[in-house]
Amino acid sequence: MPLDNPKAPFSLPKLPYDESALDPVVSAKTISFHYHKHHKAYVDNLNKMIVGTPYEHMDLEGIVKKSAGNDKEKGIFNNAGQIWNHNFYWASMAPKGGTPAGKIADAIKSSFGGVKEFNEAFQKAAVGQFGSGWAWLVKGSGGKLEIVTTSNADTPIAHGKTPLLTCDVWEHAYYLDYQNRRPDHVKDWLEKLANWSFAEKNLG
Repeated sequence: MPLDNPKAPFSLPKLPYDESALDPVVSAKTISFHYHKHHKAYVDNLNKMIVGTPYEHMDLEGIVKKSAGNDKEKGIFNNAGQIWNHNFYWASMAPKGGTPAGKIADAIKSSFGGVKEFNEAFQKAAVGQFGSGWAWLVKGSGGKLEIVTTSNADTPIAHGKTPLLTCDVWEHAYYLDYQNRRPDHVKDWLEKLANWSFAEKNLG
């Protein structure tokens, strides 16, 4: 997976584009709050939580997988999961997203029937995710592509699936730009920002 997977102390990763590059779908104002406030808070919290624990010397993905499902370590999982999810989310977008092509397009056609069918199914899943969470395109154990949603800090890597692309549907990801119009945001996100070259790299 083409993501840095550092060990503690963790830091906020550099964005792969200028903060205004995704405007108007994701404005610079939204990124300012989302990246510098929400994402940074998860990083700061996790660094404090793991001091003196076995997690202190683990990489981020290892922390997510080890703490998943452990009620006593829910705080560690929530913050580690949100760091991982956000790192992946920023990479899932590009200033000039477009239509899937090449190997990823073939995989989408094989799994969903075509790009149009995939877009409809992804939008339905993302809009239908109740409350805070994420919509994902993943590769399942059999290699077939699937659309899944997770709530809060949950993530497909805690369930043995390989994420290819994700859309954040927590309100702070779109509310300043779209207010309560999640369907419009998800549609624009897919059509204008989805980073299909990143998804293809994750496909392997």
